[in-house]
Amino acid sequence: MSQQHATGIQPGEAADASQRDCRQALEALRNGVPNRAAVRLLGCNQEAAEARFRTLLDAAPDGHRGMLLSGDFGSGKSHVLAHFQELALAQGFVCSKVAVSKETPLYDLGKVFAAAVESALMPDRGGRLIEELGEALRASGREYALLRWAEEAAAGGTLSGMFPATLTVYQDSGDPDLKRAIESFWAGDRILLSRVRAGLREIGQLQRHRFRAPRAAELPGQRLRFALELVKGAGYRGWVVLLDELELIGSYSILQRGRAYAEVARWLGEDGGPQGGIAVAGALTEDFASAVISADGKQDCDNVRPRLLGSLRHAHLANLAETGMRALRDDCVTLRAPTDADVTQAVERLRGIYGKAHGWAAPALDLDAGGAGFQGRMRYKVRAAINAWDLRRLVPEAVPETEAKQFAPNYREDRDLEGDPEGGTGQA
Repeated sequence: MSQQHATGIQPGEAADASQRDCRQALEALRNGVPNRAAVRLLGCNQEAAEARFRTLLDAAPDGHRGMLLSGDFGSGKSHVLAHFQELALAQGFVCSKVAVSKETPLYDLGKVFAAAVESALMPDRGGRLIEELGEALRASGREYALLRWAEEAAAGGTLSGMFPATLTVYQDSGDPDLKRAIESFWAGDRILLSRVRAGLREIGQLQRHRFRAPRAAELPGQRLRFALELVKGAGYRGWVVLLDELELIGSYSILQRGRAYAEVARWLGEDGGPQGGIAVAGALTEDFASAVISADGKQDCDNVRPRLLGSLRHAHLANLAETGMRALRDDCVTLRAPTDADVTQAVERLRGIYGKAHGWAAPALDLDAGGAGFQGRMRYKVRAAINAWDLRRLVPEAVPETEAKQFAPNYREDRDLEGDPEGGTGQA
């Protein structure tokens, strides 16, 4: 992937993009959800955030690194993360982008891991991540080096014996259905121990591997550790995980928020987890800390620790939760507001994209960076420009006027997210 491919085209280069790419970019931007085509064509103007992320990538092969970025709704956080994805792929990393949601709550590592596997992209391959990594591992000739690592980790108690056992079967079994079942296990699904043992028996390795069913609560972290080694064994520099919409933490119950703060710390590399080859970037709204963590908001700075300590299952997370809260409060790269030059450049690029997409000479628009509140944000400017061109293309005599409503995130606790307040084993 070229540097130009990763960082976006220059003004006037939309003519070099295909009509299909331009249409895909427009549809994504029209709906406020940037896709890869939009990011490639528009680029990114957040120099401080990009510099921090490039430093993160440089250090990732030798350690677990993380960063956070913040901004108002519509300020371009998702666009920046999508740009980070292009940078990561261009530098030889596997990259996953996960949006925190009701279906993917941050406090449940099993579900976040499964979503990261599902959304993962590779620089030079398509298809399902684990299956493609298995093929790449065989091609690299590093299968047995990975097996030695897994056996040593299992002997040291940091990895379940299920992983070297399933890896042995995966390497030597001729049963394609069993191999697919093992790939699914590595990706987050269940597998019967009897099926693994039958596979070991068939290849004459049953006596070599003695293991018990791993504890469900420990599996997600072990799967992440194993998948990271699989990524590196397949020849990639590491795994980049991008976490969007972290502000949803604010709608959890206080115990779930505490667990989520601990997961933030873990993803940032503060728990002694995977130490090499992983980099993480997360994005959240700029007012999250003041609205949820601070003494002027939900007072999580005072209330989360005693709530965790009062839970037998989650008391051990109290220190990590405080670390996660400090990071969310004090260590975010704040996205800068767009300048007049930023807006002019973005709209001019967008005009070329629109013209190529529709075979129509889109007229110049007067959209400077002024405007109060949300009307000064890049998302507003981009969608206003697209709407104006849509109307002028279809009704040439029209004089478009854009009306919009401010969106403000709320941090009210969502009963639909409650579930079992003491539950959540992490078993996907």
